[in-house]
Amino acid sequence: MMVTKRILVVEDEPGVQALLRTELSFEHYDVLLAGTGKEALAMYNANRGQLDLIILDWMIPEIDGLGVLRHIRKIDTQIPIIFLTARDYSGDKVAGLDSGADDYLTKPFEMEELLARIRVWLRRQSQKSENQVHYQIGELTLDTKAHQVKFQTQQIQLTQREYGLLLTLMRHANQTLNRDEILDAVWGTDFVGQTNIVDVYIRQLRQKLEPLIGSEIQIRTVRGIGYTLSEVNQHGQSTGI
Repeated sequence: MMVTKRILVVEDEPGVQALLRTELSFEHYDVLLAGTGKEALAMYNANRGQLDLIILDWMIPEIDGLGVLRHIRKIDTQIPIIFLTARDYSGDKVAGLDSGADDYLTKPFEMEELLARIRVWLRRQSQKSENQVHYQIGELTLDTKAHQVKFQTQQIQLTQREYGLLLTLMRHANQTLNRDEILDAVWGTDFVGQTNIVDVYIRQLRQKLEPLIGSEIQIRTVRGIGYTLSEVNQHGQSTGI
């Protein structure tokens, strides 16, 4: 089972918004909607670290799409952003791409083309994640080349399964993974057994990490769904990375 990808759609036209929500949901994407620039930035900030892609209209109220794009790119250079707009002047395309958009599609558009472009950018992001060597959340680091896990300068000894579990959680930090998704990533899609083995290994991993990291980083149980790894601020709230 693949991890569900979350897409933020920023679009103020009700008809287009409804179409995108329906088509993307049909393709099993988790869809978030915003109708203004301010809503888009609020939605982005509330879900930072949990979004996989943004579809962005240019001509939206309050803050236009170019302003939203520039704001996000100041703090996040990685998330793919596709402009979907009626502005088809070549100068607008250049401005959008130069400001940090990864792709630019003009209205009217073919849904199949948009879906294909979404798949391309999500695939590229997935390949980047798989090829990434160094992961960090707070002061907890994982180096896939050295096969080492450290908190600050202290090395943490983990079994192969515990290491694979932590790697999966760090690759999807701040995202909630269900047990089937964790099983597929750590034990493989051909695993035959009980899903509660995930709970057993989560407990073992917590027992090894908590004496060192305290409450700074938590593997949280999301009741009825699964688990998420996140950094916790001084007020006890999870934060994006």
